Amino acid sequence: MPAKISPSCRPPAGPRTPLKVLRHHVTRTLPYSPDQLFALVGDVDAYPQFVPWIVGMRTWNSRTDSQGMIWTDAEAKVGFSFLKETFSTRVRRDPGGRQIDVGLISGPFKFLRNQWRFVPEGEGTRVEFDIDFEFKSRMLGALLTSNFGHAVDRLMTCFEARAKALYS
Repeated sequence: MPAKISPSCRPPAGPRTPLKVLRHHVTRTLPYSPDQLFALVGDVDAYPQFVPWIVGMRTWNSRTDSQGMIWTDAEAKVGFSFLKETFSTRVRRDPGGRQIDVGLISGPFKFLRNQWRFVPEGEGTRVEFDIDFEFKSRMLGALLTSNFGHAVDRLMTCFEARAKALYS
């Protein structure tokens, strides 16, 4: 005889509530040229050298389109103590607009988009970084949401330290 499920234990009717897209914006002004910072962020192959949680990076399919946009597909291997993930992105570098856009190809995200903008300001550059993402897994999302802002700030600090090492 099949067991009956109490109405109070059934999942709610209707579509499941989607996970919340997490958003974060960071702005920093750095004493380096926009071109230097654009080159630094655009060199995704170097990320494992200065971003501690990126433990591997592979790029392929690099090309320049007819409008001068530079496209690269990249696979990052990320490790945080017990958590190991791999995800792939498409990176679009716009040298004239001093902007880098990154979108998801595959990985643990339902949605991923980030954008870097490099705006001349005085003797340096205002760096604007925006990231929006949503994990496929509710458990992974719940686990990482609480430290999300801190991780983005730490990422920016890694890029600042790398710029100082390269350009000071």
